[in-house]
Amino acid sequence: MTIFDILVWLGAALTLAGVALLIGCIAIVARARKAGLDDAALRARMRRALVLNMAALALSGIGLVLVIVGIFLAP
Repeated sequence: MTIFDILVWLGAALTLAGVALLIGCIAIVARARKAGLDDAALRARMRRALVLNMAALALSGIGLVLVIVGIFLAP
């Protein structure tokens, strides 16, 4: 197993973790909307979900970049 194979697998793992976090964000927002909260409480939960959503997108993006680098640089 070369370093490029490790990059591809590491990137795939990071991408899957990011997608799992995105699904978690969807669940958080769905539960918050079902809870029937007032506007301020709903905004506070959405703000936390937004931070998690951006972190998940960044994680997925970094993972995809690692996969692409591993594929292109492999001999």
